[in-house]
Amino acid sequence: MAKKNHKEKTTFDFNGGWDYSPSPESTSHVKLKERYDLYIDGKFVAPNSGKYFQTTNPATEKVIAEVAYADESDVDKAVKAARKAYENVWSKLSAKERGKYIYRIARLMQEKARELAVVETLDAGKTIRESRDVDVPLACNHFFYYAGWADKLEYAFPNRTVSALGVVGQVIPWNFPLLMAAWKIAPALAAGNTVVLKPAETTPLTAMLLAEIIHESGLPAGVVNILTGYGDTGAAIVNHPDINKIAFTGSTNVGKIIQKAVAGTGKKLTLELGGKSANIVFEDAPIDQAVEGIVNGIFFNQGHVCCAGSRLFVQESVAEEVIQKLKDRLDTLYVGDPLDKNTDIGAINSKEQLETIQKYIKIGKDEGASMYESSCELPKKGYFVRPTLFTDVAQSSRISQEEIFGPVLTIQTFRTIDEVIQKANNSPYGLAAGVWTDKGSRIFNLTSKLRAGVIWANTYNKFDPTSPFGGYKESGFGREGGLQGLGAYLRVER
Repeated sequence: MAKKNHKEKTTFDFNGGWDYSPSPESTSHVKLKERYDLYIDGKFVAPNSGKYFQTTNPATEKVIAEVAYADESDVDKAVKAARKAYENVWSKLSAKERGKYIYRIARLMQEKARELAVVETLDAGKTIRESRDVDVPLACNHFFYYAGWADKLEYAFPNRTVSALGVVGQVIPWNFPLLMAAWKIAPALAAGNTVVLKPAETTPLTAMLLAEIIHESGLPAGVVNILTGYGDTGAAIVNHPDINKIAFTGSTNVGKIIQKAVAGTGKKLTLELGGKSANIVFEDAPIDQAVEGIVNGIFFNQGHVCCAGSRLFVQESVAEEVIQKLKDRLDTLYVGDPLDKNTDIGAINSKEQLETIQKYIKIGKDEGASMYESSCELPKKGYFVRPTLFTDVAQSSRISQEEIFGPVLTIQTFRTIDEVIQKANNSPYGLAAGVWTDKGSRIFNLTSKLRAGVIWANTYNKFDPTSPFGGYKESGFGREGGLQGLGAYLRVER
């Protein structure tokens, strides 16, 4: 506030508080059911076993709803419905008409965008800003994008004969529940396939709202079936003999199990798995911009991002400046209620994942790395962790080699381009990377030498439905998004 001294000059006191007033998003427009059944053959049906499980809000630890637990018989029923729909309806429908259904789903999602964003935040713990401004718009855009390709497959793959695969089984993770469902379902439908999808057990609600939207769109019964459950439900989908393709996004360990299960069956397979991505800052980079990119790269969605820039490499000459600015920036991040529009970092998705993150933080300290964490206060209820960074990290350290999947950043320095390329590639993963420099030639040099499927230049975590995404090595194989993502659901022949 302004005040006057004895000489009557106006001075300003900047030592007062600058806290934001609470700005919670309303939930009054959201009408969630107490119990959600399976969506099979165009109907919402109870599970064969009669079993249900609870899904909770990770920010409050309160139960939101009960969700059906699908077993093998439910999976079999869904696959039979998908096969019947494929042979009798979907494969006989013109591509133009298929595109209309996909477009209608996108429009209905747009109409219900506010509700979808709030439910995503309630169920997953991610901030309402991210759900509202990133997840839901991108999910809608994927349906819009692939709706446009549905009747243009001959242009997408010129001089090739293309055909649908048939019935596709899809298993998605908990970090981007609605967006991952869109990544999977939209291209599969555009290519002419039918779908059996299983969302993650901790975040099933937006998938069930999507089932309601699909039902409202008038999509023929059995074209999309959504089954909730745990790992055994996903395993039943993977192992079902009448599925033509499996698409999985999740952990590398589960991906390896799926690859073994599918081997020799003739099923087509795409895997989008874990990552330990390098974010590289050169001395000629725009430092303030790079700091914001680093923050976005690792703290976006609480670090629950497979391509998170969790390994930071900074050129020695600017390392002190970058690290100090990062520490200052950490102290400005607001950790708290995900429904508050001021919140930068929301809740960790589950108690299990929180324990995993805490385990790795302890490992980092035990290994001798220097830890710095935000000074913010954490809510007394819910699963929260302070944004954390480690310096003095060895290349062989577990926290620099293993995926933590949380808001934990490891920092190493480098002197030369050859050194940082060697360090960045010294990982079992190969999903993404970031490069910060003002030299275009350096960017192109690194993109040809970094062993990563996606490389961002002077930005990070930018996604678009027209752009393919995926990795190699232990980050999986195949692409999602763009024409490459469409091709993954087609039989392409000369």
